[in-house]
Amino acid sequence: MKPKVYIETSIPSFYFETRTSPEAVARRNWTQEWWNNERNNFDVWISQAVVDELRRGGYNPEKKADCLNLLDSIERLHIEADIAFIVDAYIKNKVMPANAGGDALHLAITSWHKCDILLTWNCKHIANAKKAPHIRHVNTLLGLYVPQLITPLELLGIEP
Repeated sequence: MKPKVYIETSIPSFYFETRTSPEAVARRNWTQEWWNNERNNFDVWISQAVVDELRRGGYNPEKKADCLNLLDSIERLHIEADIAFIVDAYIKNKVMPANAGGDALHLAITSWHKCDILLTWNCKHIANAKKAPHIRHVNTLLGLYVPQLITPLELLGIEP
């Protein structure tokens, strides 16, 4: 059985990254390498929240269309009513920033649907080793699955 991976918004965004800083180029290359060469080893999912975030994001129109097209064939997880409660708990417990449509929603969807991995480049709020114990604690209190919160680089097995 393939690991179940939830693709957060930063993944398609970095796939089409145009910034030329070394960090941005590296993330783009790692994202493209994972997407093009490793993605089929995983059961990959998104949600309508990813699509909505890309549509309203501050992307240039060409990049926005490319990102949405990249995700066109990816299956979507449903956003169940109980997920709003989880998002609220994350915000109240300061697990995630107070934006019900952002990071807290992605983590809640991933946890509710028992995805093995939340794949992201958001290392400030999601894939952050300092936040992991807090996320694990709150998910355990809520009786939720605790996904791995990682970047494409970690799935490639490349040492930074």
